[in-house]
Amino acid sequence: MAIQILGAVVVLVVVFSLVVATRSPKFRVERSIIIAAPAERAFAQVNDFHHWVAWSPWEKMDPTMKKTFEGAPAGAGSIYAWVGNKKVGEGRMTIEKSEAPAIVGLKLEFLKPWQATNATTFSFVPADGGTKVTWAMEGEHKGFGMKALATVMNMDKLVGRDFEKGLASLKSVAESAS
Repeated sequence: MAIQILGAVVVLVVVFSLVVATRSPKFRVERSIIIAAPAERAFAQVNDFHHWVAWSPWEKMDPTMKKTFEGAPAGAGSIYAWVGNKKVGEGRMTIEKSEAPAIVGLKLEFLKPWQATNATTFSFVPADGGTKVTWAMEGEHKGFGMKALATVMNMDKLVGRDFEKGLASLKSVAESAS
């Protein structure tokens, strides 16, 4: 009986390893919302890291996180770094692309609890009733361990919920701005 259980465990480990090994390391998470305001209002909130405190979901997870701002005050070259609790970890964002009022492209670097670098974009497109704002992040799960973790944790659900909360807050802020 013990040999059969051990054999079943070995088979499960082999099958799981094959699934992980053949899985694409690339991922993309994307959410959108319609904001009843001109693109310039939402763009201004994203393009200046000093405004993120009003709408970023991670600011609410750790209101006491330590933040530093470097580089340009807003737009390309602006850098925002943070050190927070275990929910938000440690990292930095750099605005690499800023084309008002259409797109903000970020380099997002996570330092703790794990290391990763992802490309993040916010796009602002005219839509019926205002502006369609899309928040997207793409990257790669590096190494077998991260791919295995991504196999059991749904990245789209996990990060997507935060994007939805952030976009809802961004909507509120942009629609109430004058």
